Amino acid sequence: MEKRITESPSAYNDLEKMSTGALLAGINREDKTVPFAVERALPQLELLVDATVLRLGSGGRLFYLGAGTSGRLGIVDASECPPTYGVEHGLVVGIIAGGDTAIRKAVEFAEDSLTQGWEDLSAHHIGPDDIVVGLSASGTAPYVVGALRRCRDEGIATGCVACNPGSPMAALSDFPVEVVVGPEFVTGSTRMKSGTAQKLVLNMLTTATMVRLGRVRGNRMVDMQLSNDKLIDRGTRMVAAELGIDECDARQLLLTYGSVRKAVEAYAR
Repeated sequence: MEKRITESPSAYNDLEKMSTGALLAGINREDKTVPFAVERALPQLELLVDATVLRLGSGGRLFYLGAGTSGRLGIVDASECPPTYGVEHGLVVGIIAGGDTAIRKAVEFAEDSLTQGWEDLSAHHIGPDDIVVGLSASGTAPYVVGALRRCRDEGIATGCVACNPGSPMAALSDFPVEVVVGPEFVTGSTRMKSGTAQKLVLNMLTTATMVRLGRVRGNRMVDMQLSNDKLIDRGTRMVAAELGIDECDARQLLLTYGSVRKAVEAYAR
């Protein structure tokens, strides 16, 4: 593998001697480079999105498999799909090395097993209809690498999001996405630029996928779950605007049918 850029020394030194303002300005200066790194990876990401749409549209599922910050980001993205797009829980699944405990507290050495990742996927009865996206800033986490290798052997489609070029994880992926953001402000602290890059990519992956699967109408989340007053108010405005009716009638329709899409369709009938 090429040199791990994610472990390269920071361009900044003597951080402990910097003022608060200088620290914040330096971090912000580095953060500004992340969207441009993501932009360079868009052709790769397009292939991963299309592969994901194909499998989810055919009854498959999307699995995120990661360790540390990367694993947590996968869980966050997966957990937001049902309330945002009204899809069933289990369509997008986030799995982290160390299990649920690792969501809040680091589990030492959890990412070092070459077999545990596949065991965790197997608990979900994963198969060739599904797609697995490995998440690791370095692209070297054994937990992810071992699982992707086994997925390849089992004929399961794979992707990844890494921040080093030419990583083992990318080599084992059918649809690798490599977002090379360069050295971190604090050397090796990949929760910073690398984590931001992965968050942006995951936002794009599931958003584009859900749009392609028909879960957005115009620019609106017509299948969002009405799980709090804010979302009911948002849905009411959406129904009122779509149908040209007052908000009182729109709210009643929304609460009767349970979603913006169903309310609009019922009114049309």
